Amino acid sequence: MAIAPTLLRTMNQRFLLDWLYKNGAATRPQLARDSGLSQPTVFATLANLVEAGLVRPSGQSDEPAGRPALVYEADPTAGSVLAVDLGVGAIRVVAADLLGTQLSRIERPNRARNVKPLVEAVRSAAAEAAERAGLDLGQFSAAVIAVPGVYEPGQDRLSYAPHMPGSRQSGLSRALSDGLGLPTTLENSVNLAALSEYTEGAGRGVSPFAYLHIETGVGMGLIIDGELYRGANGAAGEVGFLPFGPPRDAATIREEGLLERALADEALVAYAHEAGMAGELTAAEIYAAARAGDEAAVRAVGRQSDMLATLIASISAVLDPELVVLGGRVGRNLDLLGDGLSDRLAALTPLRTRLAVSSLGRDAAVRGAVVRGVTLAREAEFTARMRPATVPSEAAQEIS
Repeated sequence: MAIAPTLLRTMNQRFLLDWLYKNGAATRPQLARDSGLSQPTVFATLANLVEAGLVRPSGQSDEPAGRPALVYEADPTAGSVLAVDLGVGAIRVVAADLLGTQLSRIERPNRARNVKPLVEAVRSAAAEAAERAGLDLGQFSAAVIAVPGVYEPGQDRLSYAPHMPGSRQSGLSRALSDGLGLPTTLENSVNLAALSEYTEGAGRGVSPFAYLHIETGVGMGLIIDGELYRGANGAAGEVGFLPFGPPRDAATIREEGLLERALADEALVAYAHEAGMAGELTAAEIYAAARAGDEAAVRAVGRQSDMLATLIASISAVLDPELVVLGGRVGRNLDLLGDGLSDRLAALTPLRTRLAVSSLGRDAAVRGAVVRGVTLAREAEFTARMRPATVPSEAAQEIS
C-alpha cells in the first residue's frame, strides 16, 4: 500500500526529531548516513523542523579537511514541562525543558485536607516554579502530577490512597487542570519513581526491573521490556494488599492491606513499642536509635526486615526481576536492614534477585513526572507546530 506523500513527510519529520533527541546534535550528512534517509530528504525535513522552531543550528563541525558543516540539534526550549509530586507530606514541583533539564524546583509542606486547598497549594508552588524558570504558568507544554494511589479516570478520583486526605473526592484531575490552566496527566507516584530510576537512576536500562517504595505506604513500580506495566486496572504494584501479616479487620484490609500494615512506617513504630521503646516515635527516630545500637530499636528494625524479605521473595518468585531498587525510608536505611535481610531471604527462597538503593531518593517521583512529561510535551509541540508538511519555504531553504 502506497503512503501519501504528506504522511511520509510527517513521518520523516518525527523520525529525525526523535533521532536528534535520542542521539544529540549532528550534521546533515551524519543524519543521512545514520538514519538511512537520503540527503535531499534530510535537507528538506530539517528545513521544515527549523522553520517550526523544533530544531536549531548549533554551530559547525570540526572537520579535519574540507568545508565545516552546520550542526543541528533538537531545540530544548521549544517547550517545557511542569512536573508535580503530590506527596502526603510535601509538594514538589519541577519545571524542565524538552531534554528534561531542570529549570527550577520548589518544595513545600502539604497540609491540605481536601481538594480545594490542595489545588491552591499546587497552583501556588507551580506559579513560583514557573517564575523562577522565566516562564508563565500557561506556557507549559504538558503537566504531569504524581499521586499516591491509582487514578480512576471514570470517577476522576484516587483509589488505594488511604494516607492522602480527600483522595476519594471526585473531580481531582479536573480541579487540578482548571487550577493550573493546563491539561494535566495523573500517574501513580511509585510508577513514576520506577520510570525515573529506570531512565536515569539505579535501575538504568535494566528490565525487568522493580522499584519498591516503603515509607508511609508500600508500593511497587514495575518495568517490563522498557515500559511501565500498570495492569488491567492500573493497580499492578499495589503490593501492600498482599495477604501477609497478622490478621486484621475487613476495613483495614480494604483500605490499606495486610502487608502495608505489617511493613510501613506505622508497623515499625508498633514493633518498637512492642520491643520496649516508649513515647511517641517516628520511623526516622527508630532507625537513628538502631544505628546508635539501641537493642529495642534493632529488634524492631529486624521485624520490619523479616516482612521486607517476605515481600522480596514473593516478587522474585512471581516476576523474576533482574533488579529490585528500594526507595523511601527503607531504602535510605538499607544499611541497617542489610545483613538480616540477606539471611532472611536465604532462609525463605533459593531465588536470588539483586538489590540496590534508589539513587534519586526523595526526587524519584517528581523526576519520573519529568520523564513522562517530556514525552507528552514533545508530542504536543510537534502536533501544534507542524502543520501538514509542505515544501519548505524559501526562508527555510536558506537556513538549511
